[in-house]
Amino acid sequence: MGRVSKAQAQENREHVVAVASRMFREQGISVRIADLMKAAGLTHGAFYKQFASKDDLVDKAIAYAFEDPTAHPPMPLEECAEGCEAVRRTLIEQYLSTWHRDHTGEGCPVAGFAADLGRSPDQATRSQDVYVKALRNRAARLGSDDNGMVQLCTMVGALLLARATRGNPISEELLQAARAALTETGPGRSEPQARRLTEAE
Repeated sequence: MGRVSKAQAQENREHVVAVASRMFREQGISVRIADLMKAAGLTHGAFYKQFASKDDLVDKAIAYAFEDPTAHPPMPLEECAEGCEAVRRTLIEQYLSTWHRDHTGEGCPVAGFAADLGRSPDQATRSQDVYVKALRNRAARLGSDDNGMVQLCTMVGALLLARATRGNPISEELLQAARAALTETGPGRSEPQARRLTEAE
């Protein structure tokens, strides 16, 4: 077999990173290199020609996940002068959907990597800048100040709980409850919160 060209080697490397990004979100970063390379259609030995270590691949896969333009759901990058509330509601409905719950590998990397980063302090330290930047950007697109962060926490938490209880009716109940709290009574407010604020005015 002839030598792989630099262009082909780069293409293979990018393909492995994309496959790893999906598999790590689906199965966690404990996925074996042999299984990952098989899924990528490459040999196990080819891995060490492309990456310094598995940690190197994990770092690249996490960074890729936040840059992937096909990741679901899309986060609007542009400022919206009109219809911002409609965009926010659509984003929340997409995020808290059964499709997003059931397609972990194609879903939000904030939720997809949360458990692994919580279990691996070393990985969390290496990926912290990328992860924290993504958290702040996503929160800012949902609302100003702490309100956006509250909404993001509600969305990610509800999604993780819905995935943990998939197959049980409570899974859909969790998604519905979070959608209602974030869209039916105002940005980031649950009904009790909205009632307390009204009574205090």
